[in-house]
This record gives sequence, C-alpha cells and structure tokens, in this order.
Amino acid sequence: MSATLTSMTLAEASQQLQARALSAVELTRAHLDAMASHRSLNAFITETPELALERAAEADARRAQDAALGPLDGIPIAIKDLFCTEGVLTTAASHILDGFRPPYESTVTAKLKAQGAVMLGKTNLDEFAMGSSNITSYYGPVKNPWGPVDGKDLVPGGSSGGSAAAVAAGLCLAATGTDTGGSIRQPASFCGIVGIKPTYGRCSRWGIVAFASSLDQAGAMARSVRDAAMLLQGMVGHDPRDSTSAPVPVPDFAAALGQDIRGLKIGIPREYRIEGMAAEIDALWRQGCAWLEDAGATTVEISLPHTRHALPTYYIIAPAEASSNLARYDGVRFGLRVPGASLDEMYQNTRGEGFGAEVRRRILIGTYVLSAGYYDAYYLKAQKVRTLIANDFREAFRSVDAVLTPTAPSDAFAIGERLDDPIMMYLNDVFTVPTSLAGLPGISVPGGLSGRGLPLGLQVIGRPFDEEAVLRIAAVIERCAGFSGRPRG
Repeated sequence: MSATLTSMTLAEASQQLQARALSAVELTRAHLDAMASHRSLNAFITETPELALERAAEADARRAQDAALGPLDGIPIAIKDLFCTEGVLTTAASHILDGFRPPYESTVTAKLKAQGAVMLGKTNLDEFAMGSSNITSYYGPVKNPWGPVDGKDLVPGGSSGGSAAAVAAGLCLAATGTDTGGSIRQPASFCGIVGIKPTYGRCSRWGIVAFASSLDQAGAMARSVRDAAMLLQGMVGHDPRDSTSAPVPVPDFAAALGQDIRGLKIGIPREYRIEGMAAEIDALWRQGCAWLEDAGATTVEISLPHTRHALPTYYIIAPAEASSNLARYDGVRFGLRVPGASLDEMYQNTRGEGFGAEVRRRILIGTYVLSAGYYDAYYLKAQKVRTLIANDFREAFRSVDAVLTPTAPSDAFAIGERLDDPIMMYLNDVFTVPTSLAGLPGISVPGGLSGRGLPLGLQVIGRPFDEEAVLRIAAVIERCAGFSGRPRG
C-alpha cells in the first residue's frame, strides 16, 4: 500500500483525499517511510517528520469538519532549502548559514502552508543555488535516482537537484524549486519529471535566499504537467513586500490543460542547433516538432541571433549580483562565525571557511566585473546584451505563440565527471539561460530516453505571463510522449 501511495500523482492523491478514501496522515507516513529508505540519495538536508505529521493531522481534522478545502490540503511536498521556513533550519546548502532558523516564512511557503500543504523537509541544492549538478552543496552531492550507470552515480542536475530527485524517487508528490539560469528545468530533464519556471515576477521572491535578484524565480517540480500546474497555482500572486512581484491577474493554470493547440505557431530557433549537439538530442527535438504538428500546430523556424552571447552574459550578470547579495554573510548577525584577531580578520575567516569553492569563484568574478575600470567593459555591456536577447524573443513572439527547444544538451552525467572543468559545467545551461535572461516562462517535460536509458526533456518557452500556453503545449507533448519511465531504485 505504501508504494502505491508514493507512486500516485498529486492530482490523484488530491482526489483520494477529497473523497476521504485516504487520510493525509496515511499519505504523509508513506512518504516519510520512502524518505527514510532512500536517504542514500541525499535529497534532503533537513527532514521534518514531526511537523509533517502535525500538519497532516490538522488537514484531516479540517476535512472531518467538511471545511471547503483546496486541492493542496493534506498533500506532502518538499521545499528547496533556499526558502526561509519559520523555525526550521534554512541553509542554502552552505556552511556559512549553519544553525540559521528564520523567524519568518517566505511568501511562497506561507502561501502553500495556508493552503494546507504538508512540508516533509528541506531539499538539498547546489550551494546558494550556484551550480548545474548539485555537487557544490556543503552537505554533499545528491544522487540521481536513475543511477548508477556503468557503476557510477549520476548527478540529478542543479541547482534544484534535491527537489528533482525527491519527486522522481517518490519521496514527495511535488516540490518547490528556484530557477536563476535553468535550475528547475535542467534537473527536471535529468530526473525525468516536469519543472516549470514561471515569468519573472509571477512568484514573490520575499524570503528566498538571494543569488541573482534580477533572475531568481520560484517554480514547481512534479511528476506531471497537471501536478506542476496545481502546485504553481498555490505559489503565485502579487506580494507588496517584493518590489519585483508583478501585480497581474492569476489565471486558472489547470484549466488550460486539455485544450487543443490547433492553429498555434511554434518557433524553432535555428541558433539552438549548436555545434556538436548529440544526435539523440536533435532527434528528440525533431520528434517534439512532429508531435505538435500532428496535434494541429505549425512549426516555424525563427532566429534568436543573440543566443550565442547568452552564457557569457549570464556569467557576468549573475555573479555580479551574487557578489552584492552575499556580502551580508559576515559572521556578525547570523550563521557561522569564525573568530579573528580583528573584525576584518573575522570577516575573512568566516567567509573563507563558510563559502565553498564555486561560491567563492562567482563572488570573485562578480566583484571583478563591478570594480572601477571594469564596470562599463563587462557589467554594463552585459546588461545591454541582455536587452538584445530579450528583444530577440519579443520579435519572435510577433509571429509565434511559443518556442520549442531541448532542455539540456545531454542526459545526466556522472558525479565528479566535469568537476575540474567549470566551463563545461556552465554549458549545461546553454538552452535554459536565454529564457531566464529574458524573464520568460519555461517548462521542461520528459520526452523520451537516451541511448543509456536516461531521461531527456523538451522545453517550451512562452510569452511573458502566458504560463497557460506553456502548460497547454507541454500537456500535448506529455500525452504524445507517453513517458512512463521510472528510476531504477
């Protein structure tokens, strides 16, 4: 019975709860048992079983009183450990936040809590969300549940690798993630699940540990497009505490599912056919085009000419913003403190010991590009190129309704395989970064398996605040792909 409960979709579990064929406590216990038996994946930094069972019991009590309950009430989910959770350890997977228990709740998690969602724990990630593999965490790497392959454990992708692995392995029904340059979509592709990054401003950033403030956006990770739409519905909305939160109406995302796509025009960017692209990635992309055409859409070749500049642009802007955001971690107010003979030495000792190698690398890059004499040459120029990238998409959307691309240039690779080559690691985000720079909604849907039997994802990109079209098209791909693969474990 326990295995059955953890293999359901969120939508199925919600129906069972509403029909009282299942209790929230039963459902939560099944997932807590699964978490306990899969600790080798290292998907969670902090488990919260007592809190989860308490909230599940409260959900059952509400249902017993015939209260009007929403679809997330009693649903066990995981929270990426970048969201501040009141009284619960929040680390951003960094040593420098040792012992930090926020006295407040992030807006996104507060919304989910208010709707009765049950938090099972806080998932692992790349330190401060800086990475594409989930190997930079102070708490150790997350293992992809689809591995090992050829005797080697695989990365789950990053930075939301813990959330992706937990969803794929059946440790939760859905999970929150954050996406700065692909950190929801790329791990979703590697783990064979659905991951949606909404338009920048659709979800409040208040209470989310900041990496790059003009790029960070919360989103949903789940085992189906419908599940992702349901979780996202509970996360979005204007928040006056976040100046970048958009005061725009929130549609019913799930209502867009099932609508046909006849007459829609889907853009296929020629610049995304990069040199050396794996044949199986290109074949899946072409198959995705065929599925959408069979469903009545028209595919149109488009040009996004500044795409080739997206990665260098991102790796100037994001580290620059990180160097500013991470200046607050000084050992004085919260988290780790390593004593020194002077205040300056205490700062140096704390940051030197508290930040990992990748975070230090990005802080140094960011500080350099913002420094006197280099600001105009690097950061200002990158911001101008970012505008050109956004303009490319704006021009493309004059003639198409959405864009279809691969999500990642490969399937999941082995842990440690690219550890000594940061440039190769950064190339994992080649298909996802442009969407983030332009602030657009994007979703990854599993489309098939690689020659090694590992998941491959397709990405749908939409106009600003048109998550409905993105979900609608993604649901068609999901139906056509009929992806039923499950991790080996």
